[in-house]
Amino acid sequence: MRPLNNVVPMNTPGIWFARKLIATVMAAAGPPLRGTAVTRVRSGAVRGEWVRAPGIDFGKRALYYIHGSGYVLCSARTHRGLASQLSKKTGLPVFLTDYRLAPEHRFPAAADDVEAGYRWLLDRGIASQDLVIACDSAGGHLALDLLIENGRRARPQPAAVAMFSPLIDLTLGLAAEQERRQRDPIISARAASRLPHAYTRGLPADAPRLRLTVPPGTALPPMLVQAGGTEMLSADARHLHDMVRAAGGSCELEIWPGQVHVFQALPLLAPEADRALDRVADFLRAAMVSPTTVSEKVS
Repeated sequence: MRPLNNVVPMNTPGIWFARKLIATVMAAAGPPLRGTAVTRVRSGAVRGEWVRAPGIDFGKRALYYIHGSGYVLCSARTHRGLASQLSKKTGLPVFLTDYRLAPEHRFPAAADDVEAGYRWLLDRGIASQDLVIACDSAGGHLALDLLIENGRRARPQPAAVAMFSPLIDLTLGLAAEQERRQRDPIISARAASRLPHAYTRGLPADAPRLRLTVPPGTALPPMLVQAGGTEMLSADARHLHDMVRAAGGSCELEIWPGQVHVFQALPLLAPEADRALDRVADFLRAAMVSPTTVSEKVS
């Protein structure tokens, strides 16, 4: 897919094609479990859907999922399969936010929508210690921004966060350095950088909420970060791990050898996806059973 991904233009027909392509790949390689229940949500600024694996009911706990896409390509629909797997393995209903995409909606539309979804879940009576977050790719940037904003606004943090192949450097500078050592099989850093640029166009790279840093003393929930060993965003995963640890937070990093970007969403192509998601489910459930940590900031 790398040659094709590298040449798709960032114009209206090109974006339409890229959105259709990734939706097709996700549906073929990671379809929802048979019998999965999907409930669409439209509530003010909040758009998304509840995804529940067979046998999973609504309760007092939930998983909030923030999908990736470089801010441009994916949707709640593309990630139903991954959400259904997480619902089955965690025993939780999953709320998939369907935030606004670029280039139709630029910064801070996606970040505002993610924050609105989090507040909506709390307002529904789900306590923060009963709420966990999972995310992938650009969703990792959105999740970290949410955690930093929670700290700044003295808003309660979730019990834990799991990130798949998080994109942290929106310029793709870290990815480009990594790619000089090992070529990414999916897309080049130069081509990938066009996606977040559609969201941030006109803003300096170091603008607040774009180049993220964790202020010292910020209370963070425990985090688990997984990335593929062949992908360029393994550099972002390492950077995030180091940044959270330096700020006094708890962050576990797993680099899965031989795996590509967000392999967890592609179980029919990557058998390791099942083991990776088992690991994530164990981590998230343990945090909800014994909320450690946001106040203690174990390192």
